[in-house]
Amino acid sequence: MDTTRNTVLEAWMAEHGYSSNSLADAVNMALERLTGRPGGLDGSSVRSWKAGRVTWPKSATRKALEDVSGLPAVALGFVPHSRPSPPSATLQQEDPDMKRRTLVGGVAATVAAAAAPGTASPRRIGMSDVNRLNQRFAEIIASDHRHGGQLGIEQRAAALADEALNLQNAGSATQRVRSNLYASAAAFRSSAMWAAIDGRRYDIAKAHMREAQTLAEMSGDQAIKFRIWSHAGTLYRHMGRPADAFAANDVARNLHLTRRDPLFASLGLARQAAIHGAAQDRTGTRRAFDQAQAAMLRADLDDYRPVWLLAFYDQAELDHLALSAYLALGDHPAAEYHAHRCLSALRPHMARSRAITTTRLAHAQLAQGDIDAATATARRVPADAATRHARVSRMLQEFGAALRATAPGSTAIQTWTEHTAAWKMAT
Repeated sequence: MDTTRNTVLEAWMAEHGYSSNSLADAVNMALERLTGRPGGLDGSSVRSWKAGRVTWPKSATRKALEDVSGLPAVALGFVPHSRPSPPSATLQQEDPDMKRRTLVGGVAATVAAAAAPGTASPRRIGMSDVNRLNQRFAEIIASDHRHGGQLGIEQRAAALADEALNLQNAGSATQRVRSNLYASAAAFRSSAMWAAIDGRRYDIAKAHMREAQTLAEMSGDQAIKFRIWSHAGTLYRHMGRPADAFAANDVARNLHLTRRDPLFASLGLARQAAIHGAAQDRTGTRRAFDQAQAAMLRADLDDYRPVWLLAFYDQAELDHLALSAYLALGDHPAAEYHAHRCLSALRPHMARSRAITTTRLAHAQLAQGDIDAATATARRVPADAATRHARVSRMLQEFGAALRATAPGSTAIQTWTEHTAAWKMAT
């Protein structure tokens, strides 16, 4: 049987110091908490996961593993059992005689190729190739949530998009496989776009966006179309262009997918609310967040969804977007409320989001005159995020300027100056 090693799980285990036996023990304990019965996993079970012999553990085991790791199973490199793809619109509308002629022609070509002496068979590209790409995509997603905005993530994602496209010309494939390859290329390119947005490299982000949009159209994948247009809305919001942000986000929100799946609808509404905040529309902000919350509560969280959505969108992210909106509106008590809610619910792997949320919380506290609390909050941002993440660095510089303007000559300014100097020395 053709199996592909789960290198994502192996990397996560190495990073967190787990052997096969110790991870099995941890998951068994989590299973007992979930079911009331001891789990029966051992080191060989985990080795089967790593070797790719088990690509999608049973539901209770997956939940226990997610509790141990703080990550959804797909972000650990596991691949859900594929759902059968519907026939394409082209085949549904095709004339029966045309289908018959195509079939006969295809059979004749196959026979002729088989009869030709010395002709090498072309490589057959299959879903196993797509699944290998999807495992690499999970690595990109996990790296983004740990570090965010880094040029290396952008470059890796762009290179993998090219790799997916090169596979198109490497051999024969079914239409389903080709559509999935285009979707994979679009997904990688959209991750490159997001890394550029997060790193404030906006012109480069727009170039990635245009290519990602083309690839998404070629794939026909509604979920990746949603991701790209939703990212476009965020790009224009960060650029201070709310009209363009609304227009891009509306493309995402008007896809049929949002009517089928309330979780996609919730994300679209939450990002719409953040744009309303940037546009100084209090009523629109509150209404959109209420609708986003209601949609999230309607969502069946057990439904199949793509890895990128499962890896980040939850109640914590909804509150993170609310924090951004209310901070932009100058409603600092509401911003602080959503910041605390977000931080209490953030999953362990969301290091980038934790740094941004902590920085925004410090701004909200300082704006309310809580100088000591704000300074203590800002000092909790890790040194690597404070010095290497473009968005976090800029917000902390703005925090320092606001602190000096709010409390000139205070001991808080001296404390902050000494702390930022220590950050720079540490990195």
